[in-house]
Amino acid sequence: MDFLVQQIVSFGVSEQTVALVLMLPVVATFIAAARQIIGIRGFGIYITLILAYAFVVTELKYGILIFFVVILAGTFFRILMKKIRILYLPRMAMILTGVTFAVFLLFLLGSYFKLEGLYVISIFPILVMTLIVERFVSAQIERGDKAAILMTIETLALAVISYFIINWGFLQQIILSFSLLAIFFIFLLNYILGRWTGLRLSEYFRFRELLEYLESASRKK
Repeated sequence: MDFLVQQIVSFGVSEQTVALVLMLPVVATFIAAARQIIGIRGFGIYITLILAYAFVVTELKYGILIFFVVILAGTFFRILMKKIRILYLPRMAMILTGVTFAVFLLFLLGSYFKLEGLYVISIFPILVMTLIVERFVSAQIERGDKAAILMTIETLALAVISYFIINWGFLQQIILSFSLLAIFFIFLLNYILGRWTGLRLSEYFRFRELLEYLESASRKK
């Protein structure tokens, strides 16, 4: 543990809390790299990041279950709301009310089947996942159902991988032992990512026929 971390811990902040805070830029960099190099969009860094930390609080299996319940409930109530011609914000408030009711039912089922992970849980992850519904519904309205579902799957995949990165004990120890060096390295890595001008991996697959044609044309010359 380096000197700076030791000082923070000596003031009463737990080592686990410091590790979780220091893992935040690591996960943010991973999400940025997934976007810039691979081409995975998701709902952006912020939503993916808070979803990953929500999984840390709920445990992964319960977090994914709550996530699916929230998304399915949001979709169901959005379809119901289509027939009601009202303004966007009141309609979204009604959808969130329906999602809250679905989460309420999930609490009841969790308490009935004695699944503590579903009813002994803090409000933070529930609020995070409930608010994701707004982004999901907005994506459905602006880009269509298929694009919204794809972005949701991408967000979930990134959040699950981020969850394992956050809980990676070896990496936590490295970050705690060399916190300033790690922060500097993350800045440098993001600067390099910011200068990235090459094609993303997904674009190589999307435009492979065109790339093959251009390569073939250049050989003929």
